[in-house]
Amino acid sequence: MNKQGVLWLLRLLVGGLFIFSGLIKVNDPVGTAIKLEEYFDVFSNDIAAFFYLFKPYSLPIAVVLVVSEVVLGVMLILGVKLRQTVVAIGAMILFFTFLTFFSAYFNKVTDCGCFGDAIKLTPWESFYKDVVLMIMISFLFFFRKDLSVESPNWAKISSVIVLAGSLGLAIYAIQNLPFIDFRAYKAGVNIPQNMQPSAPLHYTYVMKKGEELVKLDQYPSEEGYEFVEMVLKNPDDLPKISDFAAWNEEGDQTEFLFSGNKVVILSSNLAKVNDSNLEAMNLLVKSLEGAPVDVVFMAAATQEEIDQVINRQNWSVVGLQADATVVKTIMRANPGIMILKDGVVMKKYHHNNTPEPTEVLDFFL
Repeated sequence: MNKQGVLWLLRLLVGGLFIFSGLIKVNDPVGTAIKLEEYFDVFSNDIAAFFYLFKPYSLPIAVVLVVSEVVLGVMLILGVKLRQTVVAIGAMILFFTFLTFFSAYFNKVTDCGCFGDAIKLTPWESFYKDVVLMIMISFLFFFRKDLSVESPNWAKISSVIVLAGSLGLAIYAIQNLPFIDFRAYKAGVNIPQNMQPSAPLHYTYVMKKGEELVKLDQYPSEEGYEFVEMVLKNPDDLPKISDFAAWNEEGDQTEFLFSGNKVVILSSNLAKVNDSNLEAMNLLVKSLEGAPVDVVFMAAATQEEIDQVINRQNWSVVGLQADATVVKTIMRANPGIMILKDGVVMKKYHHNNTPEPTEVLDFFL
C-alpha cells in the first residue's frame, strides 16, 4: 500500500472511532458533564484551584466536546479542511490522553467515560487506546502536507448538516433523557437482581510457598503457604449494581423501595433542582393519593432538607435519602421520575415529560 493508501486508511480508522465515541456521548451529554465535574473537582484539589471555576460550565463544555468529536470525525473522513482538521483532532486527543493518564496513574477518576456508559474501559485501557490513536494521528500530522487542501462542496455541506444534527440531538437528550440508556438502571432492569452476582464467583488464590509463587483454586488447608492475593476468575459475573441504597431516619429502606408499586421522584441536588414543571409534578403526586402505589421523594440531601421540600409542596409521600452519584446514574434530570414495580424499572421520565396519572397507573394494572 502506498503512502496515500495508508493516509486514507488512517483517516477512516481515526475518523470512525471519533464518530463512534462522539455519537455515544451525544446520546448522553449530561453523563459527560458529570464526568467533567469529577475531573474539575480533582484538578482543583491536585493541580490548581482555578479548575473549580469550570465546574458550573461542565454541561456546555460537554456539548462542545461531544459534538466536536462527531463533526471532526466526519470532516476527517470526507476530506473537509484536512490539514486544519488533523491539527484539531491532534489537540483533542492530547487533551483526552492527559485525562486518561491522570485517571490511570493517580487512580482518581476511575472511569474516563470515553465511550459513555456503553463500553467500560479500565483507566489503563483507556490510556493505551488514546496512545494508539495518538500514534495514528501523529502520522497524519507529520504527513499533513500530503493531504489534499481541496474539498468538494457536498462534503462541506454534509459536515454542516452533521454539526446541526449532532447539536440538535445533544440538546434534545438534555431536555429529555438519553435516546438509548446504557446504564444499569435502564427500563426493564430488575434492580435487586442486578445487585447480586449473575453466577457464583470463583477466585484464584495466589500463595507463596518458600520462594515460589503458586496459584490455587482453593485456599490451602496445609501449613507452609503465605497468602499474597486473591484474583477473581469471572469478573463479568460481579453485581452490575454495587452502591444502591435508600434510607431515612428509621434506617435502611432499600427493601421497601423494591416491594410493590412505587413512583420515585429523584433529585441529585436540591439547590439546583429545576422547578419549571413543578405544577405537573404536583398534579401527579396529588392524583396518586389513595391509589395502590407509594410515591417516594428520594434525594441526595439531608433528611431535614427532604422533609422541608415535602412539607413545602404539601406532599403525602415517603422521603428517602440516597447517594448523589447513585441518583445521577439513575436519572439524567433534576428532578426526574422513575416507575418501579417490585424493584423492576418500568420507565423513567425527565421532568419535562412528567406523565399523566393514568399513564403511571397503567404500569401497575
